Amino acid sequence: MARYISKSLWLMTFAVIICCIIYPLALWAVGQTLFPFEANGSMLMGPDGKPVGSRMIAQPFTKDEYFQPRPSAASYDGSASSSSALAASNYMLRNRVAQQLGPIVKYKTGPKAGQLVAPDIEAWFQHDSFGGQPHIVAQWADAHNAVAQAWVAADPTHDKYIQDWGKTHTKEVQQFIKDNPGTPEPKSADLAMVFFESFSKENPGRFPSAVQHQTKDGKTETVIEPVKDGSDIQSNFFDMWRQDHADVELQDVPGDMVTTSGSGLDPNISLENAEYQLDRVSAAWAKDTKKDQGQVRTEIEQILQADVSAPFYGLVGEKMVNVLEVNLELRKHFGAPPA
Repeated sequence: MARYISKSLWLMTFAVIICCIIYPLALWAVGQTLFPFEANGSMLMGPDGKPVGSRMIAQPFTKDEYFQPRPSAASYDGSASSSSALAASNYMLRNRVAQQLGPIVKYKTGPKAGQLVAPDIEAWFQHDSFGGQPHIVAQWADAHNAVAQAWVAADPTHDKYIQDWGKTHTKEVQQFIKDNPGTPEPKSADLAMVFFESFSKENPGRFPSAVQHQTKDGKTETVIEPVKDGSDIQSNFFDMWRQDHADVELQDVPGDMVTTSGSGLDPNISLENAEYQLDRVSAAWAKDTKKDQGQVRTEIEQILQADVSAPFYGLVGEKMVNVLEVNLELRKHFGAPPA
């Protein structure tokens, strides 16, 4: 019996030494010797020599001077890699794509060919009419019930805004409780539909949106106010605007501008996607550098072409651009954008 136990212990010891020590050390040595860049996370350095991100993981960019990556179902969190897992028939997928299209889609034909649709969405929204009926925000909430409730939960300021609304609209809250006896103490999300219906009547052609103000002590404060324009209106009401303007021809948008990747962290975008963003990026840099936009656009196109790549040295697949790399090149070429 002791002999069998001894052999088992020796076998376990050898397995631990090989699998837990020798094998990891061999992989580490090979990685650090032959592939040091990849083995250390494919980190890219900024102008100050400090790491700014991994070449293999997408990260968000908000300034107009930079190219933006694909949407991310993981909110660009490397520890939460995932797809949206939404089917093509899923309502929430349609809504998300419509929200992303609103601020970027352009006219294809007509006197405004090549111009953004966004300003016309705002002007149409301000008329407070959809399908010939008034109270557009109430109609939006009724048609997009889940989205309206998600708006409430999206930010603590939204929740507080509805709580404050409830204190001044006790009649509406009591009526909700009467109509829904199973919810005697409704939360903000429960009151979403009632809130938007009331808000729409009291603020025609307006939508509750986050607005930043500077306080007396120099700090920035975010509050919810009725607004008539901005990205929230362009995003949330594009789908309804499109239904009211079904005969208008719009430019096709590259698919990877409005769809997430399987990981939610794809660091690359198609060259077509980058070229679609080129007008916005070049206009922002032209404004910052006080240069002609045509000249700036040409310079950025050259940067894109220098960074473009395709699988198997271009033999298969479409041309891709690494967002972080090209944005670092823009920073190197033009300097830092204004804060």
